[in-house]
Amino acid sequence: MTPSPAVSGVTEGKVLFPLYMITFIGTLGFGIILTFLIFLVADFGGNAIVYGLLVSTYPAFQLIGAPILGKWSDIYGRKKILLLSQIGTMIAWFIFLIALFLPVTSLVSVNSGLLGTFIITLPLLVLFFARALDGITGGNVSVANAYLADVTPEEERNKNFGRMSVASNLGYVAGPALAGILGITIYRELIPVSAAFVISVAGTIIVMYMLPETHMCTLKEYIRPVGIKKILGQEAKECYQVEGVRNISFREIFRLDHIPFILSLYFLIFLGFNIYYTAFPAFAVDILEWNPAQLGIYFSIISAMMAFIQGPVLSRLSKIYSESILSITGCFVLGLQFILIATGNLFLIYLAGVFFAFGNGIMWPSIMSLLSKFAGNVYQGSVQGFAMSGGSLASIIGLLVGGLLYTQLKAVSFLIAGGVIYLVFLLSFRLIKAERKRAEEMIDHRT
Repeated sequence: MTPSPAVSGVTEGKVLFPLYMITFIGTLGFGIILTFLIFLVADFGGNAIVYGLLVSTYPAFQLIGAPILGKWSDIYGRKKILLLSQIGTMIAWFIFLIALFLPVTSLVSVNSGLLGTFIITLPLLVLFFARALDGITGGNVSVANAYLADVTPEEERNKNFGRMSVASNLGYVAGPALAGILGITIYRELIPVSAAFVISVAGTIIVMYMLPETHMCTLKEYIRPVGIKKILGQEAKECYQVEGVRNISFREIFRLDHIPFILSLYFLIFLGFNIYYTAFPAFAVDILEWNPAQLGIYFSIISAMMAFIQGPVLSRLSKIYSESILSITGCFVLGLQFILIATGNLFLIYLAGVFFAFGNGIMWPSIMSLLSKFAGNVYQGSVQGFAMSGGSLASIIGLLVGGLLYTQLKAVSFLIAGGVIYLVFLLSFRLIKAERKRAEEMIDHRT
């Protein structure tokens, strides 16, 4: 590894704004597509299963591409890989835009008791290709995180990563609202997709002209992963996580105290969430008869509430309660939202959004904090890398299963997703003892 001189404070200031913008643009695009994609799939002949397959295409290809882009960013520099990633996203949105002008030509018709009735059309195939391209080049957020670590002093990292999270949450708030408002015009999906393309062009320009290169983490020789790490590859790591730290295998990760258990919770949480993320948009169209504006506003309200919960509310609660208690409480509240949605009552569905924001807002950061604490400094990067890969795998499974469950069981699919979350709730009581034991060990170590 060849480190370059430390980045100055002036350079750091110039870098932070473009990085925040890149993160905001990334989540903004996801928020836009989350809102109208179910309507587009229906127009092109698909059903809930096709929607689940299409949504899962991005994380499936990202699981392949993100570790490669992370490795390249260590070798060739962050800016080059960020630019490559943004160009990939820009081209993907352009291809997505082209699909809207293609004739809805039927290629394959399916009428199955298990899969339901749907048609594979030419525009649908083009959408699959666009999402795959965006996924394979979709390492921009992880590389941006590594870039931020490059240019930020260690004592400033928590604050700046917090600001990065705020930028991400703002994208989730603005994206669905923008897609919902633009999607109710006579041009329907054309304007939201055009907006996403323009936003991706803006992201590319920001990387190209506003972001200086940093070589602080450039490697002359990259440590080659072996075994299962070739599949569950880790994304870009900070310099201090790479230098002087030996590779740790999948088997060694599962020998660390409490880490296998927390990674299992991590997997189950992603599984339950992604069953919901497939089933709810289909439910909103079929049962609630919502339009893009209603669905977009619903997601935006939830995201805004969750940003508030993860800010001042969680900050105050964390001073009173431990992470294990917050995780357990959050899981219980989060599970209630799935039960309320299954009723089909409009008032209860909006109330479910409040439970989703509060439950997830206190549960998820607490789980992440516990994972980080039990991983320790030495294995932090490796554990986070495996957790991210496991989460991506759970997302793919959940999105596919969610489409199948909704096709067969409709609203009952929410009860199944809630059952997964309540399984996490029951298992999480074990965290209390683990957290207490760690606190005692820390006290003994200090004395």
